[in-house]
Amino acid sequence: MSPVPVVRRAVLWVPDWPVVAAMTEAGLGADVPAAVLHGRGLVAVSAAARAAGVRRGSTRRLAQRACPDLVLLPHDEGRDSRQFEAVAAAAEQAVSGVEISRPGLLMIPADGAARFHGSEEALAEALVTSVAEQAGIESSVGMADGLLAAVLAARGSALVPPGGSPGFLAPASVESIALAAMEKAQREEAERLASVLVRLGIVTLGDLASLPFADILARFGPVGAWAHRLASGQDLAPPVLRRSEEDIAVERVFEDPVERIDHLVPVAAELADGLDRALLDAGVRCGRVRITARTEKGHDLARVWRTDVGARAGAFARHMTDRVRWQLEGWLSGTSGTAGREGAPEPAPLVALGLVAEDVVPLGSEQSYLWGGTSGADARAHRALERVQGLLGLEGVLAVAEQGGRSPRDRAHLAPWGQEAPPARAIAHPWPGRIPDPPPATVPPVPRPALVLDAGGGAVTISRRLAVSAPPTWVRLEADPADERARAANRHPSSGHVGRIEGPVWDRPRPVESWAGPWPVAERWWSEDASRRAYVQVALRDTEESQLAVLLAYTSGRWELEAVYD
Repeated sequence: MSPVPVVRRAVLWVPDWPVVAAMTEAGLGADVPAAVLHGRGLVAVSAAARAAGVRRGSTRRLAQRACPDLVLLPHDEGRDSRQFEAVAAAAEQAVSGVEISRPGLLMIPADGAARFHGSEEALAEALVTSVAEQAGIESSVGMADGLLAAVLAARGSALVPPGGSPGFLAPASVESIALAAMEKAQREEAERLASVLVRLGIVTLGDLASLPFADILARFGPVGAWAHRLASGQDLAPPVLRRSEEDIAVERVFEDPVERIDHLVPVAAELADGLDRALLDAGVRCGRVRITARTEKGHDLARVWRTDVGARAGAFARHMTDRVRWQLEGWLSGTSGTAGREGAPEPAPLVALGLVAEDVVPLGSEQSYLWGGTSGADARAHRALERVQGLLGLEGVLAVAEQGGRSPRDRAHLAPWGQEAPPARAIAHPWPGRIPDPPPATVPPVPRPALVLDAGGGAVTISRRLAVSAPPTWVRLEADPADERARAANRHPSSGHVGRIEGPVWDRPRPVESWAGPWPVAERWWSEDASRRAYVQVALRDTEESQLAVLLAYTSGRWELEAVYD
């Protein structure tokens, strides 16, 4: 992958933003010692609390021992984002567009903004002054070439000269690489990488940047390549500017509630065509469209769909008409992705229907969302998928995404292609007992029967205390019933007394090379549909030169094939 051209960035940073946002909402003054508590530890501490000896990461007891007057505030990511909107709006009084990288951190391409204000020093002063006057928040601004250098510069209110980012980054601790991670999961992965690097004796960003890129990629994978490029002062992606204009949207409010699809489809076509014209008039396109509706009972419904059709003549309107029709069918019939969830509204006639454009970009700058890059093959693939989905309906083409869960089957989330449906189970939850990575490549639609045998041909069992009756020696999987060779093997087994087992048609026995487990998973033990399983990873010798790795589950006295690894 070729490196992204390095961009001169200005970063505006608000120290301790989670506690600043919480104190602002609670109406507390800046001199009050306060901290934000999340779980068992403090995630943000105010300056007054820090002066009293309270530290980030401390437990509640230790923090209150250091400062008895400490005010503990709840963690709320939604509040942090909402409150930071005032900071972004204030910064836009000094520059025309900003990127909200995460609550507490704003990023602006510095070259044009600095020329407008006369110098980088003037730009920094204008940003700090505007945020202080408009939002009442103290902030600091830094400028440098590249993402990580700009973030570190903002934390020290430094202006790194052009070309000086590698030298500026070199003495910084390798743990500071996590400051460039904009999401929680990415930040945790960066922290784990930094911990490994420190144990290997790589303690500064200069040490990391001096290592060969190929060696870092081979040893640490994509996260290592990400860290190496940032430590070298490179960029990964250009900043995405925040649009200060209002959303492009169209809406129709009905005089009388409407509940029939045949009455709503012409309205959907009219709205899709109107949104298409509004986008073209503004000289932009969008990557996503939010479909909104309001029911007679006052419930607000919303679903986001990707468009991925670019500016092909008439394609956007036809594309969105089909998706609005499918979404309306789901809402009015109660079969949409929100139906059945706790707190989901019951199907009811609609009193309003609207479309809102999201991911808006200048006309001609559209990105392909399927395989990346814009090409005729991508356009043909999109048209083929749209055609198939138009013929088969909403559920005719499904896309797979990851969701939370313990087994590979639970972690697969199927949604109609093009629809951005939130998963039923959050990935961020801990999921104790989850099958360890790497995840398997193939998961059958339903578990297939299997036999796990010991050296004497007897069935291997697992007790409730996770005691394995004997080491697995042979595994037989269910075969195609039409396979005559499998039938013959079932009648004339090659080992033990396996042939006397009746039921499914079994494939030939495969010897076990190695195995790991068991991993117990007990779910919903309080309900009638309780599930209790023990998972085992097994490597089988498939042929003289190849192996087959599978995930087996033992439940209710029988074995099942859950998944197959690459």
